[in-house]
Amino acid sequence: MKKILSLALVAVVCLGCKETAEVQSLQEAYKDYWRTGVSVNQWEVQAEDSVKEGISYSGAVSLDQTADYPLIAQHFGWVVPENCMKCEVIHPEEDRYDFTLADQLVEKALANGQQVIGHCLIWHAQCAPWFFVDKEGNQVTAEVLKQRMHDHIFTILDHFRGKVVGWDVVNEAFNDDGTLRQSKFYEILGEEFIPLAFQYAHEADSTVELYYNEYSMNKPAKLKGVLDFFRPLVAEGLPIQGIGMQGHLMLDTEDDYISQYEHSIQQIAALGLKTQFTELDLSVLPNPYNFGGANIAANFEYREELDPYRDSLPAEMQEKADAFWVDFYKMLIRNHEHVLRVNFWCFNDANSWRNDWPVKGRTEYATLFDRQSQPKPTVQKLIDLVKE
Repeated sequence: MKKILSLALVAVVCLGCKETAEVQSLQEAYKDYWRTGVSVNQWEVQAEDSVKEGISYSGAVSLDQTADYPLIAQHFGWVVPENCMKCEVIHPEEDRYDFTLADQLVEKALANGQQVIGHCLIWHAQCAPWFFVDKEGNQVTAEVLKQRMHDHIFTILDHFRGKVVGWDVVNEAFNDDGTLRQSKFYEILGEEFIPLAFQYAHEADSTVELYYNEYSMNKPAKLKGVLDFFRPLVAEGLPIQGIGMQGHLMLDTEDDYISQYEHSIQQIAALGLKTQFTELDLSVLPNPYNFGGANIAANFEYREELDPYRDSLPAEMQEKADAFWVDFYKMLIRNHEHVLRVNFWCFNDANSWRNDWPVKGRTEYATLFDRQSQPKPTVQKLIDLVKE
């Protein structure tokens, strides 16, 4: 009898441990609010022997980070590929697609019970060079570019049919002043390239969600430019379910992110669309230029005074970051009925692209997990907001 009682007690204790473990998950804590996601790099999916030459990846500290994946799956039910679905990787030549890395990521996510968002179909950056020129190197005509966009989108969506549930269709098409970016897509096709991309994606697979993705959407001019552009298209029935706001944030800034992004969420909701925070991270390093957004072409010269935390982050700075995230999440909770997904960009500090942008070679602390992939105090504080 004593042995039976002991076993019963162990069972009760274990059940309690299981319940506690479930509570310690970001995705579980916010399952009734929004989808919780993170970007994933290739080394977290599968150990690689070498890096493909000429292809841009976020900075990995090791070519084998697969031990991190159980923790990624615990906290994040949705994943976005950092780079392996961008044109330069997945469609490096006109007549050749390379789905190797993307397939590995999708299969691993599905095996871990996660959902996958594709990123991204049409983007001027990290686009394979062949896309805009003919074999002689001359810029292609509008009709040729339309056909290439059509084939690119149809081939990719058909390949991932039933596996990828949503797509960033067009990425970063606007300048910060709200005007359309003078990219090669715009130069050849004009503003038509944006609705065309959504049309092709919907025709290729009408079952998936389609989004527009942009940075600096807290800026009034950019927000207005994007919404003014999409408003008539939405009224005409453009197949779009949400607008993604990236959210590459900085502690050292004059911006009032909380009120700005709350306003942006409400303005997007008034358009009849859901909001997604698609690429959240928070720089804790000095920002003397008051620089924001995510223009990957922007770079500033390295100086030691801009990299003050090479050895470790002081406790008071971590507390400031924690307080910011708690206030940001309180704002999201107030507006949760309009928020479809909250997605962080890069799982841990070691892999964060912010180490090299906008100043290359700094030691950054922009994510929710430290360089040893351990959750920062931030994670528990965010869980505690809704734990009861």
